[in-house]
Amino acid sequence: MSDGASIIPVILSGGAGTRLWPMSRPDLPKQMLALTAAETMLQLTAQRTAGNDRFSAPIIVANARHADLVEAQLDAINVKPRALILEPVGRNSAPAIALAAIAAGSGHRALLVMPSDHVIDDVAAFHTAIERARPIVEQGWLVTFGIDPHAPDTSYGWIKTGERIGKGVHKVLHFIEKPPLDRAATMLAAGDHYWNGGIFLFRADVYLAALAAHAPSMLAAAQRAMDTAERDGTRITPDATAFGASPAQSIDYAVMEKADQVAVVPVCMGWSDVGSWDALHALSPHDTKGNSIQGDVVVLDSSNCLVRSDGVRIATVGLSNMIVVASGNDVLIVPRGRSQEVKRLLEAMKKS
Repeated sequence: MSDGASIIPVILSGGAGTRLWPMSRPDLPKQMLALTAAETMLQLTAQRTAGNDRFSAPIIVANARHADLVEAQLDAINVKPRALILEPVGRNSAPAIALAAIAAGSGHRALLVMPSDHVIDDVAAFHTAIERARPIVEQGWLVTFGIDPHAPDTSYGWIKTGERIGKGVHKVLHFIEKPPLDRAATMLAAGDHYWNGGIFLFRADVYLAALAAHAPSMLAAAQRAMDTAERDGTRITPDATAFGASPAQSIDYAVMEKADQVAVVPVCMGWSDVGSWDALHALSPHDTKGNSIQGDVVVLDSSNCLVRSDGVRIATVGLSNMIVVASGNDVLIVPRGRSQEVKRLLEAMKKS
């Protein structure tokens, strides 16, 4: 496949990953950590398309403060980015993708948009889903990948599928915001709903045209920011004033929920957004009593716990279904099942 026909991966790495505090912090967020493997989440994401001629070099969109860290992590796995776009301010995913689409040339090239902090165990299944999506992407459709749900999860958005428009491809009837448990259970039982994993495939020009139709001020801000960007090798720093004028919206709200030609490709690929310590416990290896431990940790008479430290020693006796994480001078202790409340805890800490 020639480079002109290959897909350009776009890796979004601007998030702060606050739900995995205290290990994930503004200066070293979740995607920069090795949580599920020897490689960091960012490195694992980049490796999903590296060395495959169906994909060209990636465009990375990252927080400007992480520029050196991103380059060092990519260099360690021998991935040379097409561009490293350094956001001077975070404006959510829709403007970030606009920057990448402009950097890609604003033309017919297909962009594979991936968050930098997700787990995909079955990369072959992911690639198969991408190939299923390509024909309609070339026809001008915006495609999202629907994650095969295995629980009535209320922490994800959901997608309801409509008519079949290709092999393994359906039109999206509508998106559902994070539902209450009873509705999630109903959707799971119906069998025609999928989790919204936040992974997309579309042509750069089609995405920019959708922005022009549904969020013109966002497109104008992104274009101005790129027109006056500072460039240093592969590094692109959009103009801070121009980019800061963009509305801060997700791609789902700004484009996908409003555009006409939106399709979903359902896929079962061992996906997780690792959105909490509970999720990481489920993904991690366990001892015979269900404990997931890492670092300088001693666990006695304890079961079904996650205990991690990147420094100080942690010793537990008689714990059950607990999460204990130590990083630097901070320690998190929370029952399993409540780690989604870390954001609320951080807000309380700020107030105090």
